[in-house]
Amino acid sequence: MLANVAFVGLGSVFDYPDVLDLPASETLVKFEADQGAVIALFSVLALGAALLAPAAILVGRIAGGRLGRLSARVGIAAAAVQVIGLLRWPLIVPWLAADATDAGASAAARGDAADTFDVVDTTLGTLVGESFGYVLTARWTVLVVQAFRHRIVGRWFAGLGLTAAALVLVGLLVPLDVPGADMANFVGYVLWSLWLIAFAVTLWRRRAARLG
Repeated sequence: MLANVAFVGLGSVFDYPDVLDLPASETLVKFEADQGAVIALFSVLALGAALLAPAAILVGRIAGGRLGRLSARVGIAAAAVQVIGLLRWPLIVPWLAADATDAGASAAARGDAADTFDVVDTTLGTLVGESFGYVLTARWTVLVVQAFRHRIVGRWFAGLGLTAAALVLVGLLVPLDVPGADMANFVGYVLWSLWLIAFAVTLWRRRAARLG
């Protein structure tokens, strides 16, 4: 829920993620214009991603066995790579934006800042945060479905989880400019969020029933 709220906020304030399609110099100018709000929203987005780690640990303990242990490790890794990718915005980009928009700096210095942003965005954003994040998030979802397939009755659990995982993986095609890949990835994360909430409610109701 935190991640979704932050994502909507970034779309409104920073035109994210479409802003990444602009030249680096223009992206940095837009970042500088609303830096405070953008940093705050990316920090919330990173927090939302980080919460997958404790959630994965708890789910792994509930599942137990080999699948439970493996799912916990994969979930922690998925959280870590996404946090690393997202924290470039509050930790690195402000310095680059300041250099890129400094009227007193030389054109070469401003160009170097834009070039560095492209490298950081490709490495920490596209490769680490997104590509690794998509693969590990999808893998964690599949492991959880496998671990709980005999504990949660209903085709919705496996169907929604596996569909979301597949659509999240389509995000790997976005850098290749495959038509519809970005929308499929977006829908995948929406479905994944709904699956997580439904999964949490189901676990809570089952625990309440046992305690009752």
